[in-house]
Amino acid sequence: MRSDMVTDPIAHHGEGVIWDTSAGKLRWVDMLAGDVLSMAPREHEPDRLDVGAVATAIRPRRAGGLAIALERGFALLDADMEVRRLLGEIWRDPTVRMNDGACDPQGRFYCGSMAYDAAPGRGSLYRLEPDYSVHTVLDDVTISNGLAWSADGDTAYYIDSPTQRVDAFDFDAANGTLRNRRPVVSIDPDDGTPDGMAVDAEGFLWVAMWGGGAVRRYAPDGRLDGIVEVGARQVTACAFGGPNLDELYITTSRQGLAEGEDPGAGALFRCRPGVHGLTLHHFAG
Repeated sequence: MRSDMVTDPIAHHGEGVIWDTSAGKLRWVDMLAGDVLSMAPREHEPDRLDVGAVATAIRPRRAGGLAIALERGFALLDADMEVRRLLGEIWRDPTVRMNDGACDPQGRFYCGSMAYDAAPGRGSLYRLEPDYSVHTVLDDVTISNGLAWSADGDTAYYIDSPTQRVDAFDFDAANGTLRNRRPVVSIDPDDGTPDGMAVDAEGFLWVAMWGGGAVRRYAPDGRLDGIVEVGARQVTACAFGGPNLDELYITTSRQGLAEGEDPGAGALFRCRPGVHGLTLHHFAG
């Protein structure tokens, strides 16, 4: 499968694309610029909202607006997208930042961290409850990335990028905890490094391949089922969007690239893969 470029290369480090069902818009971040980008499906130039130095992951709120993971904590935007509530820093170390995240079916918002220099084991995975309390879910993480749930909510899939794996956990819906970790997909480094992830309505995993110029579709048993070619090497995230959730949107990055290198890097791409995605879980707070 091939993808088409939807926007020009407008992001330095595009990440975390989602389909906001309540707004009927795509949203993603230009992470290290601290911008949230929003765009209707047939538009080609997004609106930008600056939320600070770093914006890493976003999810719609059931009450309206967005929940956002910032450099070292979480924040809320109300429905008018102007009133912000900072929920405080989880840590103070300036060498560690948040990275990727997602909401579980019960409406808790998870986001994982990493060291800016990607030093091993310095990251964690955190859970923001609807009462705004924060809890640590996993420690000893290096680059916390893709997180998604199966349609029945019983299984959580997770990527710590340097492991070159997608792991599965049994998910405790009552407590928001993960147990019984096991690998389900192993990826050859020659194919790229796993980054963001989405799950489709058939239960297959779509994994963005940093350095691989592709999104790869895997069966739940780990079998490679398909490849979407992307016109940029550093592919960061993917999500199903559009009113029918039948379009796969893909973010890319030009972080670390020289001027003129990989001209499509930083653009948003789109593919129609012939399957539908799952409705995005909203934050309940």
